[in-house]
Amino acid sequence: MNQLRNRHSRASFDNSSSSASKVALSTLESNSSRSRGRVRYASNAGVYVLHAGKERGGYKRVHKGWKDYVCDNCEKKFGDRSNLRTHQKIVHEGRKDYACDKCEKKFGFKKNLLLHQKTVHEGRKDYVCDLCEKKFGQKSNLLTHQKTVHEGRKDHACDKCEKKFKQNSKLIRHQQTVHEGRKDFACDKCEKKFRQKSNVLIHQQTIHEGRKDYECDNCEKKFGKKSHLLYHQRAVHEDRKDYPCDKCEKKFTGRGPLNKHQKLVHEGRKDSACDKCEKKFGDLSNLKRHQNIVHNGCKNFACVNCEKKFGQKVHLLHHQKAVHEGRKKYACDKGGKRNN
Repeated sequence: MNQLRNRHSRASFDNSSSSASKVALSTLESNSSRSRGRVRYASNAGVYVLHAGKERGGYKRVHKGWKDYVCDNCEKKFGDRSNLRTHQKIVHEGRKDYACDKCEKKFGFKKNLLLHQKTVHEGRKDYVCDLCEKKFGQKSNLLTHQKTVHEGRKDHACDKCEKKFKQNSKLIRHQQTVHEGRKDFACDKCEKKFRQKSNVLIHQQTIHEGRKDYECDNCEKKFGKKSHLLYHQRAVHEDRKDYPCDKCEKKFTGRGPLNKHQKLVHEGRKDSACDKCEKKFGDLSNLKRHQNIVHNGCKNFACVNCEKKFGQKVHLLHHQKAVHEGRKKYACDKGGKRNN
């Protein structure tokens, strides 16, 4: 049996690697009897391990980079069946067999568990940026930092719009939430759904727990999100408008209002369509407000002076001024009479 294996191995070796030395071939023959079904051979490109009876297929997978195993869920390709199975278990079945003994977090790969323990629980950050001295626990995070922060690169472009992203994960999230309208994270205390898990936690803290942990040191106003506090300080107390429109002279206090302005005013886009009627909106928040008020009949703004309720706060304020304060907003140009 070993002689047959040796002859088969010699043929595969001669056909696939004509430049290999005779020493490598003799090493192959001497080691094949101890390999228990595996055959080692050397070429100029290195040493390879091939399973008996599958030498040529193994050579193609390792030496030529062939990937013959395709995932039927996402079409990702693998050069080895075991790697395909591992991918399916972790990615598509959600299995996480490696649990951290210091917290409740679980991982699909042992290497990710070890990395988590090293960076989170031991606080190790072995990778230092030579441009700003910032430290990272993973080399990949250091490379991403240098590429995006110091080089300003945005290599991940959306094929549905002109937006570009620094990281592929942010591109995927953008496509899922903006173009596909996915909201995979639901609040377990109400039926509201969110695009990101972090938004669920913020929603629960601010709405259901009533927490507002971020206080303005200028006016004592409190906010549930730090970003809202910073936006408030820039817009109200500093009157800063650091985001100019490159198509007109208008300036904005944040990137969000700038993007909304460009999309609505200069591009005329209305990407958010109501699935209950044919109306379209340029902003997702306006679509939600339309659906809540028109189709769901929500009236969350109640007058404290009477029992009347309104779908929008602006309508409540107009009602209070006109009805309870007696203020008439619009003046007639004939006779000076005012109308609501």
